[in-house]
Amino acid sequence: MASTASLGLELTPQNLREISRALRAEEDGKQLRKELTRNMRDALKPGAADAKSAIMSMASATPHGGPALKSSIARRIRPEVRISGKFPGAKIKAMKTPNVRGFANAAKRTNRASGWRHPVYGNREVWIQQHGKTKWFDHAFEGQEGHYTRAVQFALADMVNRIASRSE
Repeated sequence: MASTASLGLELTPQNLREISRALRAEEDGKQLRKELTRNMRDALKPGAADAKSAIMSMASATPHGGPALKSSIARRIRPEVRISGKFPGAKIKAMKTPNVRGFANAAKRTNRASGWRHPVYGNREVWIQQHGKTKWFDHAFEGQEGHYTRAVQFALADMVNRIASRSE
């Protein structure tokens, strides 16, 4: 596997756009673009799994009749890759959860130190402040940012090498 340093390749939006243009110019560019995005997504999947296990380890409150909060949040965590457009890049994203008890920003609020407010079940006049597992999403990636960046860069470098070897 070639190193990204030897190619002079950095993970920047401009580099992703240039690679995207080069892929469009290839005869089977559509297939190569799909493969590149799949490889970049696969490089981030372990991080998404870490974030899912972090939210699942949050302490639970009393049982209720609604959908499960932790598993709903975990289902909506996924790696996202864009190799073209205005903001190309690769990231792990916790999407909104609109169908979870009217709590669309559950992932964001459970990650926040200040928590969230909600009415007490059965009594709409009394509101309480509830705290989740503070910074569960952020702590899932602590110390591993470089690993995921390198994994995505290697997927990118592999595609650059494939395109370059065709032109030789």
